[in-house]
Amino acid sequence: MEKYNFNRIEKKWQQVWASEKTFQTVIDHTKEKDYILIEFPYPSGEGLHIGHPRSYTALDVVARKHRMEGKNVLFPIGFDSFGLPAENYAIKHKVHPKIITEHNMENMTRQLKSLGYSFDWDRFVYTSDPEYYKWTQWIFL
Repeated sequence: MEKYNFNRIEKKWQQVWASEKTFQTVIDHTKEKDYILIEFPYPSGEGLHIGHPRSYTALDVVARKHRMEGKNVLFPIGFDSFGLPAENYAIKHKVHPKIITEHNMENMTRQLKSLGYSFDWDRFVYTSDPEYYKWTQWIFL
């Protein structure tokens, strides 16, 4: 019996899911809507830690189950990149916050994709994007 080559098999299916946009939310008013939101990670470290997959896996299971039940599931992903944790990380490493935040988001995105979560990557957001934070400023100012 051939040994299970998880690395090869996982990469194959992740490429299929990405190319076919398997987890992209499609507007369909005939289906029951379901919005599943994880706490967006802070890009204030060099990568994910065990707490990320611990909580994300449970909600990924829920999202997949609801899709199988025929619901129109929105399961977005992003980064809470505009806060004190990211700023403190930049100060600690003596790198401009924008540069280190972008680097950490790229690394963490790669890690999240390698775990095979069913996020809708077409709805990716990051809170340091001016197109995002202009609305929070508009609400409060």
